Amino acid sequence: MGLRDTYAYAIQTAKGKFHGGAEERDGKLHFKGTVATEADKNELWDAIKTIPTWQNDIVADIKVTGPPAGAAAARTYTVKAGDTLSAIAKEHLGSANAYMKIFELNKDQLTDPDKIKPGQVLRLP
Repeated sequence: MGLRDTYAYAIQTAKGKFHGGAEERDGKLHFKGTVATEADKNELWDAIKTIPTWQNDIVADIKVTGPPAGAAAARTYTVKAGDTLSAIAKEHLGSANAYMKIFELNKDQLTDPDKIKPGQVLRLP
């Protein structure tokens, strides 16, 4: 995977949350930009770290700016082994029947409400 591929993968992983750019200088890829949340920053860093030589090839200046003005801070939940959407809904939304609200909000990463995986970070309404 080359530097340009790493950049493309990282930006794809950040799903449009990264506002900035990258340029190649002196054989290194320099990222500079902002994201709204610490979770977005961690997601972008996780993508950058998929290249084995990232420490030698990547220079990144990624700042967290917070959610856009007027937007409520996003609530998220990281799925643990044994979790179900119903259980998450009951704990965080007060009703197991609200599981479809979580599913609808996370259709970008979920295809079936019965198929969630440990480690997934789900947005909560």
